[in-house]
Amino acid sequence: MSKIRVVVVDDSALVRSLLTEIINRQPDMECIGAASDPYVAREMIRNLNPDVITLDVEMPRMDGIDFLSKLMRLRPMPVVMVSTLTEQGADVTLRALELGAVDFVAKPKIGIANGLQLLAQEITEKIRIAAKARISKPAQPVAAVTGNTPVAVPASIGRLSTEKIIFIGASTGGTEATREVLTALPADAPAVCITQHMPPGFTRSYAARLDGLCRIAVKEAEDGERILPGHAYIAPGGRHFCVERSGANYIARVYDGEPVNRHRPSVEVLFLSAARVVGPNAIGIMLTGMGADGAKAMKAMRDAGAYNYAQDEATSVVFGMPREAIQAGAAHEVLPLKQIAPHLIERLRSTAGPSLNRV
Repeated sequence: MSKIRVVVVDDSALVRSLLTEIINRQPDMECIGAASDPYVAREMIRNLNPDVITLDVEMPRMDGIDFLSKLMRLRPMPVVMVSTLTEQGADVTLRALELGAVDFVAKPKIGIANGLQLLAQEITEKIRIAAKARISKPAQPVAAVTGNTPVAVPASIGRLSTEKIIFIGASTGGTEATREVLTALPADAPAVCITQHMPPGFTRSYAARLDGLCRIAVKEAEDGERILPGHAYIAPGGRHFCVERSGANYIARVYDGEPVNRHRPSVEVLFLSAARVVGPNAIGIMLTGMGADGAKAMKAMRDAGAYNYAQDEATSVVFGMPREAIQAGAAHEVLPLKQIAPHLIERLRSTAGPSLNRV
């Protein structure tokens, strides 16, 4: 079996050395080159034809985002971004994912040598996932709601006869897949609860970015707040998120706890609460991601009367989580990403009453 061939791109000689060492320790991968800036990297990529590159966000001469934009337009390939744990780093990283990067690793601002060694397993696991990911040229830049939205969004769903909640689970490739679903929802859509595997420090920026793109309001979930229609709630990085009932209302529960299926937040935690608390009023969506987190809980949702969708293989960056949900018998429909929201809206409209807002 051939090794995964990796090129490291980082302006720090220390980081290049550490990443090279971490990669070369693995029996199934090798670092075939280390570049100090994008211009050197461009020649390496042309001459060495790597399977994956790791790319620093902040570099001299040409920053990582400019380089990634050109790379994905001219020669799409798997990229794992290496970003800093800062608010600015989070914003730039989300832009990188929008441009087509498969995933990212958040390196510490201080103690970088020890920090990267502690992250060695995460780094190498993400390189393995990236090597198998489905890469395509990025879509057109997404417009904010203030102008023309990138998709034709229905003006209204109508008055829902029962209180519905949409539950979304996603991992690798999921930031853009979730965006695709949310931007297609009208302002009167049911509440949406989302668990996306992300580390602390990134979900607040992610929620803010989506809030500027969607007709529904998007925010990071807060413990104890009401779950309201026309709003989407994202599990905070590093904390579990589930729903509970309080009288006639649904409320968010956000808490610390042990990882579930190696993840915190875990899709399993959110989806199990959907099965237990929301039952037939729940709608589940499993999007692209590595592993099996949430598959068994999505089957529990179906058994409790929920209606579930799974993203198909052709449009998933990584087909792990949807495939496991499908194999568990959890999905009613398996659809290309762009068809999930239209099918969902049609299903909601079929159970909705007339609305004064309908056009």
